[in-house]
Order: sequence, then structure tokens, then C-alpha cells
Amino acid sequence: MTSVPAETLEALAANIGEAVYIDVAKWHLYLNDAKLHTLLAEKFYPVLDENRLSEKVVTEVLQTTLIPIGAGRRSIPLQDLIPPRGETALLQALEDFQAHF
Repeated sequence: MTSVPAETLEALAANIGEAVYIDVAKWHLYLNDAKLHTLLAEKFYPVLDENRLSEKVVTEVLQTTLIPIGAGRRSIPLQDLIPPRGETALLQALEDFQAHF
């Protein structure tokens, strides 16, 4: 991946962080508050840059992004924490970002 302008990565992270939340026991925590938005922006930027965005790719990234819980006692895929409509919101946020950059 070539060097990504910081502003571009920050804008992508903001789009992700404001659109998607994790759901634990009906408690919603947006990805920007959970400090996960930048991590996902770094993973999704190459996908957008190479025009490979698809529902399958979103699922793969979420499934392979492991989130430590219980002070690191266990890690679970981010996909298990995001409700299905959150995945749809993520895909939409990525499509919107790609259309404008």
C-alpha cells in the first residue's frame, strides 16, 4: 500500500466510527468510542484503493479482526460484536467514502 494521507485515513475512520456500533447485552458502543475505527480504516483503505469492496470482503475483515475481551483473556471476531444491520451500515459507509474520494 502506498502512503495514505493522514486526512484521508482520518476521514475514513470517522465515517466508520460514526456509522457502526458493537452490541453487547443491548448496550451499543460506537466504534469511534471503542477506539476501533482507525484500525478498521487501516484495513479497509487498501480494499477501497484497489476497488475490491464487496459484502464478502467486509465479512472477511470483520471475521479476521480479533477483539480482546476480559483484559485479554479471550479474543473474539469483531463480526460477532456487530449486529447484521451494523455490517450493512459499514458497507454503506465504505461505499459512500469510496464514491467521494
